[in-house]
Amino acid sequence: MQNNTPLFRYRIHLAYNGTRFFGWQIQPHQISVQECLTQALEKIVKLSGAIVGAGRTDTGVHAHSFYVHFDCEYEIDTQTITNKLNRMLPADIVIFSITAVALDFHARFSAKKRKYRYTITQTKNPFLQETAYFFPFPLNIEVMNEACKLLIGTHDFTSFSKLHTDVTNNICTIYSAQWQKNGDVLEFYIEANRFLRNMVRAITGTLLDVGQEKIDIQEFQEIIAAKNRQRAGQSIPACGLSLIDIEY
Repeated sequence: MQNNTPLFRYRIHLAYNGTRFFGWQIQPHQISVQECLTQALEKIVKLSGAIVGAGRTDTGVHAHSFYVHFDCEYEIDTQTITNKLNRMLPADIVIFSITAVALDFHARFSAKKRKYRYTITQTKNPFLQETAYFFPFPLNIEVMNEACKLLIGTHDFTSFSKLHTDVTNNICTIYSAQWQKNGDVLEFYIEANRFLRNMVRAITGTLLDVGQEKIDIQEFQEIIAAKNRQRAGQSIPACGLSLIDIEY
C-alpha cells in the first residue's frame, strides 16, 4: 500500500480583519479567510490536502494572531513564500511568518489556550467602527470584574453557547477574564482552553447587563448554573471581537 504521509508540515502565523469575511471556514457562495488563503497558496505551493486552521471564527470576527498548518511533499523557502503570499492576498490578511513544524503538530488540536478580546467604545468613533462596538451607556466596571471571577474554572457554559451546534459537550476551562478601561475604550479579555460558538459574545453581552445593573452578581451566577441560553444576555455584534493569542 502506498504511504501517503506528507514529508513536510508548515505552520503559518497570520492575522486578518474579519469585517468582509464570512468567518474563517470555507462555505458555499460566501467569502472566507480559508478560501482566500487556500487559493493564494495553491498558486505557489503544491498542497497535500486542505489547510487546517486553529479554529472557526464567526462572520465579522477578527484575528490578531491565528495559526494554520499545511502539508507539502517537498521543502519550501518559507521567507519567499511569505513574501509572495503577502503580495497576493488582500489587504485585510497579513502573513507574519511560515515555519517548518513536526508532522504531529496540529493547528487546532495542539493549541493549549486561546485568548480573545472584546472592544467597546463609549463615544462614537468612525475609526473604530469595524473593530469596536459602540455602547454609550454607563457601566459599573468594578461589578463587572466581580462577575468575571465567577467565570474562572471548569464549568458547563451551555448558557453562553449557540444552540444546536455539533460539539459533544459544553465544558470549558476559563483561566482568566477581566475588563480594562482606557479612556472611552473598554476591553474585555478572556482566556480558556476552548470556546463554544458565540460564547465570548454572549458572555460579554451578559456582563454588560451586569454593568448596567440590570442583573446582579447572584443572578449572573444563576445564569451560569442554569445551562440555558435563554437565561443569558444577547450575543453582541461580531465587530468588537478579536482572537488575539493562541498558546501551543
